[in-house]
Amino acid sequence: MKVLVAAPLEPFLRRTVVPPGIEVELLAEGAALPEGEYVGIVPLLTRRLGEAELGRLPGLRIVANFAVGFDNVDVAAARARGIAVSNTPGVLTEATAELTWALILAAARRVPEGEALVRGGEWTGWAPTQLLAMGLGGKVLGLLGAGRIAQAVARRAPAFGLRVRYWSRTRRPAWEAECGVEWRALAALLAEADVLSLHLALSPETERIIGREALARMKAGAVLVNTARGGLVDEEALVAALRSGRLRAAGLDVYAAEPLVPPGLRELPNVVLLPHLGSATEEARQGMWDLAWQNLLRVLSGGEPLTPVIEGR
Repeated sequence: MKVLVAAPLEPFLRRTVVPPGIEVELLAEGAALPEGEYVGIVPLLTRRLGEAELGRLPGLRIVANFAVGFDNVDVAAARARGIAVSNTPGVLTEATAELTWALILAAARRVPEGEALVRGGEWTGWAPTQLLAMGLGGKVLGLLGAGRIAQAVARRAPAFGLRVRYWSRTRRPAWEAECGVEWRALAALLAEADVLSLHLALSPETERIIGREALARMKAGAVLVNTARGGLVDEEALVAALRSGRLRAAGLDVYAAEPLVPPGLRELPNVVLLPHLGSATEEARQGMWDLAWQNLLRVLSGGEPLTPVIEGR
């Protein structure tokens, strides 16, 4: 049985025992999918697998995505072909929550501006009004989404004195009761949050959910943080809101057309820009590989994936 594995995953593959009967081929990023009787593929989120691509792999039984997201896969086309699709939830929750807080703190406290001042040799000493920033105590942390990562972010909020409000299409009464978080309608959350953190999957319904109208509804001087999907934000509208001072700052780890980052964002001093580091801990990335590989092996042995997006035949 032949399987395809994204070439950047080769270091993990090298440390993995491949069962007899399975032949692995590495697939370079950007390379066209080969045609053949491949039964499984472990792609990155950047590998689009639509109707045409799936049609090139008629024997495919499992797409074991190396990611929590799966918007790179045409799920309807996979379901019609009886192809299982899996993702890697859970194992990167804590790492992404940690990075979300790194961005919240860096953006709210103007850390990059201070670092640039010192590194550039322009700091002349302490001054009482130098780089005044927003304290977090008593403020409202708004979460768009209520999944694993959003909840992990919320668990850390009391340490900084923040009150947590959230919006999702499905309310979480047990979470509300246990942790004291409160649900808000979307418009109300936008107006109330001092820090708004995005934790939604990308879909036609959520694409550019933070656009000009939403940004205009946000609390003046708020901070926007995105560690979810770049496509959730209208980046042109975000640049305008940051330039005008409508938003105090933003912290971004994801972008709509990665690895391209709009010049307008790169030029602004009040934006913290990271290169998609949300799951970039040794523990999280190894866990993602282990889960993706187990999903693949389970399907090829006649079972179902541990973390299915859709189950196969």
